[in-house]
Amino acid sequence: MTSSIHAVTFDCGDAGKLATFWSQVLDRPVDPDATPGFASIGLATNAWPQLMFCSVPEDKIAKNRVHLDLLTSDLDAEAGRLEGLGARRGNEFDEGGARWITLTDPEGNEFDVVADGS
Repeated sequence: MTSSIHAVTFDCGDAGKLATFWSQVLDRPVDPDATPGFASIGLATNAWPQLMFCSVPEDKIAKNRVHLDLLTSDLDAEAGRLEGLGARRGNEFDEGGARWITLTDPEGNEFDVVADGS
């Protein structure tokens, strides 16, 4: 017997708002019946990656131990687009032949945008 990944889950303050942000990032719809307590992307259609957003009472206080890496053909333009959606830009990296920018979503969850071809 083995396991498989069902979804990547984000703990957050407002599930509906954070799902809307990620919906715009990925150009994928939020599943029907999203609420401030729970929302998802891809569960209704079984489309990967499936993302779930669950409201929790505590604030985020430390760096993520797991994060998403997004691949793009135009690193600077995509980072700018994501900032326009509400992301905050962090550090830029150019290491080992790879280029990426770390950003945070509106609730402070870190993620990276990686230049395709790095």
